[in-house]
Amino acid sequence: MVNASLIAAKLAELTERIDRARRHCPATVEELAADRDALDLVAFNLMLAVQTCGDLAFHLIADAGWPAASTLAAGFDRLVEHGFTSAETAEQLKRAVGLRNVVAHGYARINVAMVHAAATQGVVDLERFAADIASTLVSQSG
Repeated sequence: MVNASLIAAKLAELTERIDRARRHCPATVEELAADRDALDLVAFNLMLAVQTCGDLAFHLIADAGWPAASTLAAGFDRLVEHGFTSAETAEQLKRAVGLRNVVAHGYARINVAMVHAAATQGVVDLERFAADIASTLVSQSG
C-alpha cells in the first residue's frame, strides 16, 4: 500500500527544489559561471531534486512490493514497467542522474552550461515526472 503522505511530502520537496534552482539561476551561462554562490545553490538544488525523484521511485517500488531496483536508473525503468511514468521521462531522468552524480560525488569540475541547461530546460522533465506520479496515484485510488 502506497504511503500517500510520504509521497505527497516528497512531491512537495521536489517542487520546492525545482523552484529554488530556477529562482537562483541567472539568465545566462556566463552569469552563472561568474556567480559561484548561485552555481552552488542551483547545482545543489538540482542534485536534491533528482535524488528526490529517485526516493519517490524507491518508495513506490517498495510500497508495491516489486523487486528492488539496484540503481536510480533501474528505479525509473521499474516505474515505466508499471505505468507510473513514460519511457521518455525515465530516459531524461536517467540523464539527470549523471548531473546528480557529478554534484554529489565531485567526479569532475561542474559543467556550468550543463547546470544552466538543467535549471532552465531540464527541470521540465522533473516536473513531468512529478505530474506522472501524482496522476497515476490518483487514478489508482479512484
